[in-house]
Amino acid sequence: MTQWDSVLYLKYEQERTQPSRDLAARLPQKGVARVLDIGCGPGNSTHVLRRRYPGAYILGTDSSENMISRARQSYPQESWQVLSAPGGFRRLPRDFDLVFSNACIQWIPRHTTLVPAMMELLKPGGTLAVQVPMNFHEPVHQIIGTVVHSAKWSGLLPSKRIFHTLPPEEYYALLSGISPSFSIWQTIYYHSMDSVEDILDWYRGTGLRPYLEQLPAEKKEEFEKDIRTLLRQKYPMQENGRIIFRFPRFFFTAVK
Repeated sequence: MTQWDSVLYLKYEQERTQPSRDLAARLPQKGVARVLDIGCGPGNSTHVLRRRYPGAYILGTDSSENMISRARQSYPQESWQVLSAPGGFRRLPRDFDLVFSNACIQWIPRHTTLVPAMMELLKPGGTLAVQVPMNFHEPVHQIIGTVVHSAKWSGLLPSKRIFHTLPPEEYYALLSGISPSFSIWQTIYYHSMDSVEDILDWYRGTGLRPYLEQLPAEKKEEFEKDIRTLLRQKYPMQENGRIIFRFPRFFFTAVK
């Protein structure tokens, strides 16, 4: 299991939290008394929900002890639980008005059963709200894939990342079978970065972690150097000296 680092993850807290704000803004404000945040990480998305629903009971869950520890430290007034999805769902009640998940389920397989299982945690009339990165066709992921599958690195990285995210059309078909009312949309975020080192640092906190954990310490710097070289080719410096980091994200809401 990938080990997460809340400090590294929160280095880009503003950029990582904005999709939570955008998703929460599309949700009903009334009639929401019990909220579940699946894959809450260090609590940044859960805090967005607290601001949206100041009087609600909110439970944040995550499979990472490190993330939950940071969430408890940052937001001690909330309820937190270490829980893996979907196996841990059996420990939860089926009475939530809102089940929310921001940038989590891309790490979890079998979405055709996962999404209905998330829906089951809702009471009738409740809302499921999900954001998932839809960026595996972006240059950064193509670069990581090229490097990890190269002859130089493939043998040292026997476990390759699997992208569990479905195409939008498959989420549409899935939701149409389990919800009488749902919406899907996509937003492309254009982050302004100081350099490609920022992009590399971003992925040290997410997509590169499964690979960095497999490498011996003396190989990590060389591995990152190979990725950095290709990043400079695909993410050129703009006239103002900044780098444009494009990040598509996919959203859906569905009523039970």
